[in-house]
Amino acid sequence: MAFALSDIQLESQAFGSHEAIPEKHTGDGENVSPALSWKQPPEGTKGFALICHDPDAPLVQNGSYGFVHWVLYNLPGDLTQLEEGTQQGTGGKNDYGKLGYGGPMPPEGHGIHHYYFWVLALDDMMQLSEGLTLPQLLEELEPHILGMNRLIGTYRRD
Repeated sequence: MAFALSDIQLESQAFGSHEAIPEKHTGDGENVSPALSWKQPPEGTKGFALICHDPDAPLVQNGSYGFVHWVLYNLPGDLTQLEEGTQQGTGGKNDYGKLGYGGPMPPEGHGIHHYYFWVLALDDMMQLSEGLTLPQLLEELEPHILGMNRLIGTYRRD
């Protein structure tokens, strides 16, 4: 079942599904992560991880992931939300080369980009070291994924 969508539902108070991400949460604004919440995790969930990536970005790094904006993991299984600008969990390396959240900032005039925020429910409370890249994280998590789902936001720079 590893990468199949499940009944877990991910939402944000900052934007709805396929709606524009407010500038506050982008590289043009305060570059602060949006508040997120989820419900209906699969039975047996003991941990979570979050990822945000832009598949519309030119393939700058990693070949097939577009641009990775956020890698967050080591989140406990009883967690149901993250506050704006969260300091919870362990930050992985984004494609800006930094730890934690790096907001949307597509090239000017490149049109609308789609940002996929993923929540992954895990059968174990992982204790992974800081600074993993998305491919490294997925390699560690794949055997433990019970279910996952996404929230898609958009952003454009004219």
